[in-house]
Parts: sequence; C-alpha cells; structure tokens
Amino acid sequence: MATVITNECINCGACEPECPNTAIYAGGVDWELNGVTHPALAADIFYIVPDKCTECVGFFEREACAVVCPVDCCIPDPQRPETEDVLMARARQLHPDRAFPEAFPSRFRKPGVSAPPQPAAAAPVAAQPPAAPESPAPAQPPAAKPAPAEPPAVPADAEASPAPAPKPQPKAAAQPQAPAQPKPQPPPAPPKEPPAPVVAAKAVAETVPSDVPALETFEIPIDCFRCGHQYTVPFKHFRTGVVHFCPACRGSFVVTRSLHGHVDRAAHQVHAELCREVEVSRARSAEARQALVERVRGRLDAFVDEIRQSAKQFRPPGAPRKRAGIFG
Repeated sequence: MATVITNECINCGACEPECPNTAIYAGGVDWELNGVTHPALAADIFYIVPDKCTECVGFFEREACAVVCPVDCCIPDPQRPETEDVLMARARQLHPDRAFPEAFPSRFRKPGVSAPPQPAAAAPVAAQPPAAPESPAPAQPPAAKPAPAEPPAVPADAEASPAPAPKPQPKAAAQPQAPAQPKPQPPPAPPKEPPAPVVAAKAVAETVPSDVPALETFEIPIDCFRCGHQYTVPFKHFRTGVVHFCPACRGSFVVTRSLHGHVDRAAHQVHAELCREVEVSRARSAEARQALVERVRGRLDAFVDEIRQSAKQFRPPGAPRKRAGIFG
C-alpha cells in the first residue's frame, strides 16, 4: 500500500528531500509524472502521489519519509493495499536506468533467519538390573612354569682378571684473567647558558590564535520566519533533516538538502582560506600577525552575513508563500 501524510502534518518539509522517487510535494504545488503536470492533491499540507510512491522498496528497508518525520504522520494508506512485486515494478518503471539487485531492500522482507534450535539433551538411560550370576566353570589345572634360563658361561681367565680402572683426565691449565678495564667517563656537560628572553614570543602567542577555529564550531545564522528572531546554531548541528527551534517562539526550522549543500560549500571555502593565511603568517612580525587576527575575525563576521543573505533564496519548509490571486 502507498504511504499517505495525515492531517497532523506540521509542514516541516523534512520528508520532501528524502523521497527517492520525488513523490512528495508541498501543499498547493502541482505534481508531475512522465512530463505531464497534474493538479495538487492537497492545498495546506505536504502530500504523497500514490502513482509515484514505492514505499521505498528497492532503496531502503523502511519508508524514508516516516524515518525523518518528527510527528509520525507518514503512515501506510489502508485504502491502497499493494504487494511488494507491484511496488518493485513501479520502482523499475520510475527508474529505468537503475539496476536493482536481487536482494533489494524492502520493508516486506524480514531480517535474517535466526540460528536453528539446539537439539534437546538425551534422556538418561535407565539402570539395567544386575545380571544373574552364571554357574562357575570347572577349574583348570595350573600350567607348568618354565624352567629359568641358565646364565651364559664365563671363561675362567675372564673371572681372574679384574676390569681396568679408567685413566684420570688431565686438568686444563687455568687461563689468566685479563685486568678489568676502567669504564669511560662521560665528558663533562657544558655550562648552561641563561635562557633567552621570551617576552616577544609570549606577546605573539597572546595576539595570534594558534589555529583557525574548528569548522564544527562555525556559527550558522537562522532567521525565524514566524517571529523574525535571529539566532545561530553550530555547523556540526546544521545537517539535512535536522529540526531547529526558535528560542523566542519555539517555531521549527528544518534544514533542507539544498540549503545544507550551499552552507557546507561556503563554510569549507572560508575555513580553507583562513588556514592558508594563518600558515603563511607564522613567519611574519608580531604587527603583521596582529593584523591577521583582525582579518580572521572580520572574515568570520562577514561569513555569517553572507550566509544570512544567501539563505533568503531558499524557502524554509513550512514558511508561508505568497499565492497569486485569481486575476494574476
């Protein structure tokens, strides 16, 4: 069955950039299929086109819109029950240039089969009753023991002559030990020189930062389209689909994929420029490096202003749009 967006939608727009089939549209926006434009299916909230929805079969193991929805309003449509084969055929029709593997991801497929159950332990064998004693067999007469073998005869002359005693080995002459050599003494350490003055180096270290601020700490400005309040968030939290809330009116702001790509490119470019300037300035004088500090601070402030101005071309999800009248 296709996925549908209920009336609980808050128009955050987090689901629109995540759909692999571009089946999600904002309220009042016409939808398109095979070059043909059709009227919008909803006027006030985001909606999903059933003819383009594949429930993410072939792309993900779960509907991408339901994963990012903050209010869980993306649910399967009970009015349109569809099988996995129907949805997969629709995905191949919408993406003719894409090769889907045989083990494509789908929410209909269960995870791997668990390990087979272990066989039960064998039941203990009942004790067998003792067997009845058999009648004793008649005793056999003991076998005759063989006579002990006689020792070999020894010649008479061998008994008279005793065995020759072993000759003592001569002792090796003791080697004279060499006199112990005295260990070489290390050369005396040179006298320590008085440390050089570090006043100038300390002044440079205080006036010039050791490094450019980390890219994750860059402040990204956000203008609330509900109350007009301006606030900033760290760049590490400025990601596609992340919902930020205005500290003044608690209004939501969702980062779209296009806005995140624009800010990401601008932030990396500014960070690379500042790193090059700081690296070149390490061999300069204290006055030149102090001027670099001021340029770094001014460049970061200018970056915030540039992002605020360029972000106006990206309409945030849920922001009211000016509708044309019936007379144009």
